Amino acid sequence: MNRTTANKTVGCADSAPTAPPALAAGETFASHAYQRLRQDIISGAHAPGAKLRILELCDRYTIGPSPIREALNRLSRDGLVAQSDHRGFSVTALSRSHLDELTKTRCWLTEIGLRESIANGDSAWEEGVVLAHHRLSRVPRHVADQDGSTYNPAWEEAHRAFHRSLIAACGSRWLIGFCEQLFDAADCYRHLSRATSRKRKAPRDEHPAMVEAILARDAEKAVALLRAHYTRTADLVRDQLDP
Repeated sequence: MNRTTANKTVGCADSAPTAPPALAAGETFASHAYQRLRQDIISGAHAPGAKLRILELCDRYTIGPSPIREALNRLSRDGLVAQSDHRGFSVTALSRSHLDELTKTRCWLTEIGLRESIANGDSAWEEGVVLAHHRLSRVPRHVADQDGSTYNPAWEEAHRAFHRSLIAACGSRWLIGFCEQLFDAADCYRHLSRATSRKRKAPRDEHPAMVEAILARDAEKAVALLRAHYTRTADLVRDQLDP
């Protein structure tokens, strides 16, 4: 089977034919599988440490094995999936040591990005931060779903866009890309925190203070607030993890 045919295969061997997923303009089955898998891993639909069997994923996403395998390889490079020659693919396990390393690295890189943006960002960048925060503030964070949880995809996307806006003027697409990758990994922990702390009092919104510090071009305060924002979630979930 050639590559083109493999990427157009829907369903897997010995399974009943199923309708292919609707693709956006210019989207491939591999990129569609990547986005679906990525979101399901981040949200916890695939549990940390769970095996990711290609044939089962074919049935779940109605996509052939070649695009699924390509998506898994890409997610492995992103750090969301672990790959072993003997055990295949699995969701990256969560642990205290992994969380601590992730949080430390995320604070390091985002501090660089935020400091550079504050030093070099123009009024258009400031407006982008204000607009991203305004959009975030207009979206409800909690919306009950069928499982009784409070996951709101619209808030999640607005939250991601806000944090992306903070470092948008850093002048490095590489750094922005690395921070996006770290954001995905941290979101796995944040969703675990959400799932295990539903009865807790809602946390105070820390975003407005960040915006104020940024508009005042107070890099020290802005970095301190962002670092505290990142470590708070880590503190909430750390006791529920293995070392």
